[in-house]
Amino acid sequence: MDTILNPLYYAVSWIIVQFHSFYSLIFDKNSGAAWGLSIVSLVVLIRICLIPLFVKQIKSTRNMQALQPKMKAIQERYKSDKQRQSEEMMKLYKETGTNPLSSCLPILAQSPFFIALYQVLNHIANNETVGVINQSLLDSANKAHIFGAPLAAKFMDSAEKIESLGASLTDVRVVTVIMIVLMSASQFYTQRQLMTKNVDLTVKTPFMQQQKMLMYVFPIMFAVFGINFPVGVLVYWLTTNVWTMGQQMFVIRRNPTPGSKAFTERQERLRAQGKLVEAPAEVEAKKAAEEARQNRQQPKRQPKSKRQTTTGAAGGAQGRTRAGSGQDASKKQSLEKKAPQDSKANGGTPAKGGSASGSRNTKSGQRKGQQRPKHPSKK
Repeated sequence: MDTILNPLYYAVSWIIVQFHSFYSLIFDKNSGAAWGLSIVSLVVLIRICLIPLFVKQIKSTRNMQALQPKMKAIQERYKSDKQRQSEEMMKLYKETGTNPLSSCLPILAQSPFFIALYQVLNHIANNETVGVINQSLLDSANKAHIFGAPLAAKFMDSAEKIESLGASLTDVRVVTVIMIVLMSASQFYTQRQLMTKNVDLTVKTPFMQQQKMLMYVFPIMFAVFGINFPVGVLVYWLTTNVWTMGQQMFVIRRNPTPGSKAFTERQERLRAQGKLVEAPAEVEAKKAAEEARQNRQQPKRQPKSKRQTTTGAAGGAQGRTRAGSGQDASKKQSLEKKAPQDSKANGGTPAKGGSASGSRNTKSGQRKGQQRPKHPSKK
């Protein structure tokens, strides 16, 4: 393993030594500030070189989010044929120019540097020269302490080993615990920021569930593995987490995913600054909706006394209506009784036809007319 990574050991150790030479002009060459800032500068240099990969990661992540509905449809359609499902997935990736591994490129690219730094610090802890770090630089690095913790000390080291590095077990464990907590918290916040602000919440996909799971898994992994990292490696990893968090905040603010909360906030900022040009139809529709909302009035609730007065008046009007209809009915019945008497007075017993006609008229609710007298020849 050391033979394969030996060129990388030389590269990492050379970069650290160059930064150490620069910071030794400002701080003591044996101080934790000179060596700690050298490690921080190594992280910054690596992350600057990885910016193109980070941009590619952002684009790949967005494409994966946009493809989730289509991927889910393919999985449902070819549920029983895994080979055809894989073929259709690869075809979809090829058509859209998406690479699922692009989202992991920054982590994969910096992993060799992380391993090389870990091994360099292990060599320093074991008082072994490595790369371009000779014995004089090795002695200087062993004397360097960051808040009382040696650069090569670990949380799990024994008290004897820590004492040999010129520190106390309590100082080492307090410093390492604080750095592990900060490292895990920064990782959690970075992932949570991505989930809450830069994801299209209108589309529910399995990708969102995976990201939500990683939001809790990664901090736990950092906490578990962090107890075996030297202080120098914890400095490296905490710095790269803070860099990732800041870089992601910048990207989300300037170029958010369409449909996300950050995208809405950016549109509002541009609209307030007058930099967002909207279509005239959209402006008119928003204006009309706002005017309708302002002009809409809710009915006022009447007091109890007024409601009772209104109810009483309505009841009185209804009673009068019923009384009037009752009087009309009684008048109609009296007219119907009076009509047969008039017919008898005018001509005796009415004819059958007249009686039937009168009966039909009575049944149909029409007014009975005056009956014609019988002809003298029919007596």
